[in-house]
Amino acid sequence: MPATGSKLSVQVSLGGFFFRTAEGEEAFSSGWLGAEKLFTTKEFQRPYDEVEISLLTPKVALVPELFFDASDARTALSEVSFVRDGDKVATIPVPQYGAVLVYSNSIDESLSRVIAQTVLRKDGAPVEVLPEMYYVLRDLGRCREYNRIVASWRDGRLYLAIAQGGNLKLCNVFDAIDFTTAEYFIFLSMKSFQLNPEVSTIVFRTALAEEEKMSLYRYFKAVEEL
Repeated sequence: MPATGSKLSVQVSLGGFFFRTAEGEEAFSSGWLGAEKLFTTKEFQRPYDEVEISLLTPKVALVPELFFDASDARTALSEVSFVRDGDKVATIPVPQYGAVLVYSNSIDESLSRVIAQTVLRKDGAPVEVLPEMYYVLRDLGRCREYNRIVASWRDGRLYLAIAQGGNLKLCNVFDAIDFTTAEYFIFLSMKSFQLNPEVSTIVFRTALAEEEKMSLYRYFKAVEEL
């Protein structure tokens, strides 16, 4: 079924931003752009029915609802990531997995906030910046197969989530300075859950270079980009 309405999806990292637009059956992807391109990007100068802004922040922790206490959110995040005294910590429910994602967008960048103030929704609603891992987890539900693998890789970090059906197996951020290292963590994670890449599709939310895509195709049944 063709998409309805217009949509803008933006991913922001320390090194710049990437965006996709969709309207009906028409779609456009920008490639990664530097911050200096922000105010000359014509796609940011019109309103959309839906706007998503994702920040690739490694400061994330997924906590089961049963064990989540809002007053302990900062402590929960500090157990898995370095959280400074001045870092703002926020939470967002992930009900499909019975969990709460604790995160901080305080990674010494301001581009995501400027983009959120620049782009507009047609209904006038404010645009929120959410962590990349939130969308990685969301997009697990869009995978058509039983083995669901969604990843993003940028700025030396791999964001990876794996599920089997509705059962979440892994949600983690790995330090991966190059794509070979990112592949290592992908295969290590799959091996720990006895998942065979030859019968699995891996989905990337970040754009892949052609050589990266070809490298994955040597092992996976299919490679897709959202």
